[in-house]
Amino acid sequence: MDLDEVLAATFTLVAPHLTERQRRLLLGAGTRALGYEVIVELIGATTIRAGLRVHGELDRGRYPLGVKVSDEELAAVPLARHAFHGTWNDRMHPAADTPPPTTR
Repeated sequence: MDLDEVLAATFTLVAPHLTERQRRLLLGAGTRALGYEVIVELIGATTIRAGLRVHGELDRGRYPLGVKVSDEELAAVPLARHAFHGTWNDRMHPAADTPPPTTR
């Protein structure tokens, strides 16, 4: 078993017992120590008993920093809020004029 597999197994075992903030801190520390590729693999190894599987990919694209988005531009993004924690969970849709109803 290589280091990536050991870390993925460890994260899978520990993550359910951590708060969201603790998981983010753990992943942030791991990113600095191990690199983004390992963290993406750890996220991809995440599962739950109910069957959720997570997929992640590292985007190596370069994006400009400091881009300002106006309130009007942000309001024009076609988002549908999720019924459960809609301030955190939403879905982007292709057409702003016909977003589907809020789903759970």
